[in-house]
Amino acid sequence: MRRLKILIADDESLIRMGLKTILSTLGHEVLTAADGHEALNIFHTRAPDMAILDIRMPFTDGLEAAKAMYRHRPLPILILTAFGEQSLIESAAALPIQGYLIKPVDEVELAAAIEVAAARFDESQVLAREAAELRYDLESRKTVDRAKAWLMAHGRSEEEAYREIQQQARSKRVSMRLAANEVLQSSGAAARKPAG
Repeated sequence: MRRLKILIADDESLIRMGLKTILSTLGHEVLTAADGHEALNIFHTRAPDMAILDIRMPFTDGLEAAKAMYRHRPLPILILTAFGEQSLIESAAALPIQGYLIKPVDEVELAAAIEVAAARFDESQVLAREAAELRYDLESRKTVDRAKAWLMAHGRSEEEAYREIQQQARSKRVSMRLAANEVLQSSGAAARKPAG
């Protein structure tokens, strides 16, 4: 198991200390907070690798803290609670969290939850990066195709249009997408970009 910097936020000091002891024994660095507001401050100043947040805390509850953290900098998050209420479970399930633990949590259960949460989070980040790259590639292709179409409408063959964009990209040391954008900008075609 890799060593992580884990933020624990729980308004019950006995729970906080118990979790800290377990996590320290497992070799993790532990940061503790007594409420959601303090958890967010620690999150912003100490950059934990993972957060374990009690669902009900003063000032900012665990669900709100999880949303705020994930919006700012995604990280694996486990929600901890003594409550098995269906509405809380549904609220937690709607968030980008990796697990939901019911108190009291033992060492084996906690170690397994951390391992699974870290692995699922890593997988989700890889998939998100791949999806972003695919979107970028698709948009790049659309931009190059639009620039080629404009050049072809103005007398170039498809091969000549492609070669012109490629030469512009090489000479300016930019991507094909940027070179195609420059063609569209100079032609005024970018302003008439079709929907979709």
